[in-house]
Amino acid sequence: MSDGAPVRTSLYDEHVALGGNIVDFHGFELPIWYSNIKAEHLATRSNAGLFDVSHMGAFRFTGTQVKQWMETLATQKVTDVQAPRCAYTHFLDHDGQLIDDMIFAVVSDEELLGVPNASMIGVMWEWFSSHLPEDGSVVLENLSDETSIMALQGPNARSILSSVLGDSNHVARFKWQRIGENDLGIEGWIQGTGYTGEAGYEIFVPNGQAPLLWRNLIQAGSTPVGLGARDTLRLEKGFLLSGVDFCWPPLAVDDSDAFLCRDSWETNVPFGLDLEHEFIGKHRVIGHDENDARWWGIRYLEKGPLPRPGKEVTTLDGTSLGRLTSGAPAPSLDNVGIGIGYLHSVSEGDEVLIVASPRKSVKAVVVRPPFF
Repeated sequence: MSDGAPVRTSLYDEHVALGGNIVDFHGFELPIWYSNIKAEHLATRSNAGLFDVSHMGAFRFTGTQVKQWMETLATQKVTDVQAPRCAYTHFLDHDGQLIDDMIFAVVSDEELLGVPNASMIGVMWEWFSSHLPEDGSVVLENLSDETSIMALQGPNARSILSSVLGDSNHVARFKWQRIGENDLGIEGWIQGTGYTGEAGYEIFVPNGQAPLLWRNLIQAGSTPVGLGARDTLRLEKGFLLSGVDFCWPPLAVDDSDAFLCRDSWETNVPFGLDLEHEFIGKHRVIGHDENDARWWGIRYLEKGPLPRPGKEVTTLDGTSLGRLTSGAPAPSLDNVGIGIGYLHSVSEGDEVLIVASPRKSVKAVVVRPPFF
């Protein structure tokens, strides 16, 4: 985004009408909450939450060899992903450092759709553009400015979607489809993906149709949810947040950011990394020692100041192991403190201390997310 005034999504007036507490998020004016974070979090887990994620990007890649081309850049073995599936991947630079992660959909052997993170749209556009074949056989399009994205997530997401767009527009987990005929005349596409760990959808529509769909999904029973609960929901599932849990080195501005410069091995994500193909940055991923720092979760074993980003993690005798990149109370787990970060020389089940304040360290256990 530019340094100018924050951008308002096509749903801005809807957020204001619902009493959303609007903040500047990566250059977009979006609600941090409507009622409160905990209530919106629990509504998503028990019913269905509706999120405006139009700040995320939308790229289209086309060409007869587009999957083979993408595979040279992605940690995911793209040619193994068949239409109409979606998949998660990382993109590494030539030094093996993680630039960004992305979910992509395979529309066909000649078309992919990708969703870059909000603050990384420009960076990823430049990265992809700089690696396009010189013969023009792969074409990259940026659909971000013309596309609104809504996420409908939770156990009742299917019934709500079906009541608004019809059951024919239900799409299974990590599948893709075009939005078919419906009473509202909504167009676009829909994916069985999301950032909460719940069943549900991400719905991509032209900007002009977004308010109509938003209002109908709320009238059908979904709860509008802001950025605050989106963050606690993803943390409970152990999902990485770009710019918070990892950072591309050219974007690091201080030592704290430099701590976040990682590769796919270090992020320890159990999906999206396939070593059976060649890709940019692979040399770093396969060059680690088993005691190098990796991404782990921690869960409090006692009460104390809540875990927050940047807090140091130590052994019980005070030896530093690393620090947290994300941390918060978990609403789905009676507000027990949870966090994720990069720790070295630990195993699941190890007891550690979180240096939560200058006067208080809290005992926690190392876990492999998800927490919930």
